[in-house]
Amino acid sequence: MRKFWKCRGIVVIVGLMACAARPDVPAPDQILATLEKSHPRLIAGKGDFERLRGQYKTDATFRVTADKLIARADEIVGQPASKYEIPDGKRLLSVSRRVWDRTETLAVAFHLTQDKRYVDRAWAELDAAGQFEDWNPSHFLDTAEMTNAFAVGYDWLFHQWTDAQRARLREAIVKHGLNEGLDAYKRGAWWTKATHNWNQVCNGGLMMGALAIAEDEPEIAGRIVHEAVKRYPAALVHFGPDGAWNEGPSYWLYAMRYTARPLAGLRTALGTDFGLSDDPGLAKAGNFALHILSPIDQSFNFADGGAGRMGTPDLWWLADRYYVPVWRSFQKRYALARPTALDLVWGKFDVPDAFPETTPLDFHFRGTEVATFRTRWNDPNALFVGLKSGDNKANHSNLDLGSFILDALGERFIVDLGADNYNLRGYFGKERWTYYRLRAEGHNALVIGPSEAPDQDPKAAVAITRFESNANAGFAITDLTKAYPNAARALRGIKLDRHARPVVILQDEVEARDTTDIWWFAHTRAAIVLSDDDRSATLTLNGKSVRARLLEPVDARFSVRDAIPLPTSPMPEGQNANENVRKLTVHLPGVKSTRIVVRLGVDEPATHEVKPLAEW
Repeated sequence: MRKFWKCRGIVVIVGLMACAARPDVPAPDQILATLEKSHPRLIAGKGDFERLRGQYKTDATFRVTADKLIARADEIVGQPASKYEIPDGKRLLSVSRRVWDRTETLAVAFHLTQDKRYVDRAWAELDAAGQFEDWNPSHFLDTAEMTNAFAVGYDWLFHQWTDAQRARLREAIVKHGLNEGLDAYKRGAWWTKATHNWNQVCNGGLMMGALAIAEDEPEIAGRIVHEAVKRYPAALVHFGPDGAWNEGPSYWLYAMRYTARPLAGLRTALGTDFGLSDDPGLAKAGNFALHILSPIDQSFNFADGGAGRMGTPDLWWLADRYYVPVWRSFQKRYALARPTALDLVWGKFDVPDAFPETTPLDFHFRGTEVATFRTRWNDPNALFVGLKSGDNKANHSNLDLGSFILDALGERFIVDLGADNYNLRGYFGKERWTYYRLRAEGHNALVIGPSEAPDQDPKAAVAITRFESNANAGFAITDLTKAYPNAARALRGIKLDRHARPVVILQDEVEARDTTDIWWFAHTRAAIVLSDDDRSATLTLNGKSVRARLLEPVDARFSVRDAIPLPTSPMPEGQNANENVRKLTVHLPGVKSTRIVVRLGVDEPATHEVKPLAEW
């Protein structure tokens, strides 16, 4: 059945384009009409904790997993309560997150064991944070996350608190959280108009706080929930059309944390999320976690993010909401190793450990314009490659259009360096494009005509123009012309050949407007040994090797450089020194038109026929 959404005044068929759903939001004095009066009602509903306690007593496998969480709760019991700390002079965020994690963990440990030590320790944590001078509203993520922590603690342990304790928790939520939120909405604080992760985090955290105490504070709670629900669609649109997130994998995890959980909270507290979870991009979001993660359990990181794991208990909720069992299999291994409170609340562990053979090997995430390819699933030694295209204007974006990474034999041979220090001068301002890690030269990308200026157009948006995948091979081609003001034409193609001796082909076709220098870069933590003719390179990491062969131009050579700016680039102080990272380099001085073809693989096939990208 087709669904129709109203998008900027135009009715469109879901799946043909991404749009922000515009739910009908009840007025503030009506939005809580269906409020569930009993507790718990946020994510965990009536009977859920009793179910977990029964499962803990009767299910040996579940008990082993739950005992790991209880052991963490025991560690927390022996630790002091969190203090008001802003170590970088700007953010209380780490404290807010610690309070949340501790509160959730202690609450579920109590419900599993009925041990009052966990309730007492949760109170010590919340009481200390409730007495903070503020929750740092100048960096509103901190306020929102602390409000969420208090909401969960208030609701999940509601029947263990005394009337006086409940009153103190409500007072803190209103004073430090909801009142600050209403003030921000009233004056139009910048984040109230955000379309990136700040949208979900700030609105979601406030909304959870409002839902927790709604029967006692109906007027302020109704206003908060109304404002938050109204603003969510502006961010949800960025999951479309295929579930990716243009701020990168790290921020996909962050945005999803404050998408799945607040929407789940709406559904358990009010019986509806007002159609927010009907968003067609969100319905595919679990695919991003699945396909952006490589066989070595590292994500293909881009933008301001590291190559961390993609496990999150939100995948359980996504799998249930959209009926995609493979997302449960994905999360199961994380939950078994280090379960969170929500892994136990949401988890269904009777699912296969392996991914089905029918799972696609390759995926193109449209909109975000990222593609990944692999030789097989369920094999940590599989070959994996990712290509980044997209929009340099996306929040947290780097100048990384055309960048790629490569995993093989259980190692990451071609790396993305990730973010630099957020507190560097002008990191999110005018000096952003002076820092090496944020420039094209700090990625595995082309630099065409290097200078002190940004080495890609910061306003450029480019797309993967061709993507194909079959049992034998997969490839993507992106048109990078708009990324380089001095290029008349710039294309990059990447192909994974999955035959008996799999290889990756990286091919660039460039026509400059005038004669210029062109640089090709690939960053690695491997040791690099060049051949006598400098036409091939062996990258060795932890005793394993990948070989790179420069097929074209025939007169070009590889060289090895430190991961530092070119002599023509800015040299701001304080940026990461990138120690233990080198880069394989091709430098073509004074050229106007060229084709660069590099073959990468574990083995070195005897021949490879080079074809123009138009003939791929």
